[in-house]
Amino acid sequence: MTNEEFNTFCASQQAAEHVVQWGGADVWKVGGKVFAIGGWTKVTGQEDKEVGFTFKTSENNYLFLENKEGYRPAPYLASRGMKWIQKIGVDSSEDEALRYYILESYKMIAAALSKKKQRELGVIK
Repeated sequence: MTNEEFNTFCASQQAAEHVVQWGGADVWKVGGKVFAIGGWTKVTGQEDKEVGFTFKTSENNYLFLENKEGYRPAPYLASRGMKWIQKIGVDSSEDEALRYYILESYKMIAAALSKKKQRELGVIK
């Protein structure tokens, strides 16, 4: 998934908001809460930066992805006990899975909003 494809997918979610922050990262929010982050990341042992997509996961998905090739616990967030994973690199064979995980992140964040906020944003019916 390219950065452009990432942004297009995130933008397609109901009430998704985009801001650029934290050193130029594309930060996607729903109800003011982050559900996905896209940008460049430094990978240990490599000179160059690679594209990285960060998202919140369930406990089970975190355990599945934390040691899977191309994924890692999200720098900063995971080190503070949060269940956030980062997909590193552009690998089109993982696009469908990455869309699934980003959508699940969106759903988790939206579900944690107050019912009033969810209704205002149209994320529940």
